[in-house]
Amino acid sequence: MKTPRFLSAAAVAAALLIGGPAAVAAQAAPTAASAPAQLSPLSAAAVGDICYSALPSQAHDTLDLIEAGGPFPYSQDGTVFQNREGVLPSQSTGYYHEYTVITPGSSDRGARRIVTGEATQEDYYTADHYASFDLVDHSC
Repeated sequence: MKTPRFLSAAAVAAALLIGGPAAVAAQAAPTAASAPAQLSPLSAAAVGDICYSALPSQAHDTLDLIEAGGPFPYSQDGTVFQNREGVLPSQSTGYYHEYTVITPGSSDRGARRIVTGEATQEDYYTADHYASFDLVDHSC
């Protein structure tokens, strides 16, 4: 019997639901050298989408400030986003930049951000401090 060289997203999801991470590791073990490269595209699958009109008004304000080039309310706004969580598609360092979306009632920056990519209208919104992202659809 031929050993599979990669796992599909569905196979990984099923293994995690049924047997947990150990099941994924056990299935991937025969081709350990190729496993990380094959699993990395799963992170990009975690990106959803959201209509511009469904964003909170503060996200609209942030996108307007980005378009205008500032000024931004926090010194961290406009800094390089490292994508350490690996949720966004993998790109070279400096490709993504992050901006604060003000959270009413929060005494600090809060968890909401817009992360921009270099492509035109490549804006991602996160309400949970980088745990998940939605690509903003500017046409709706």
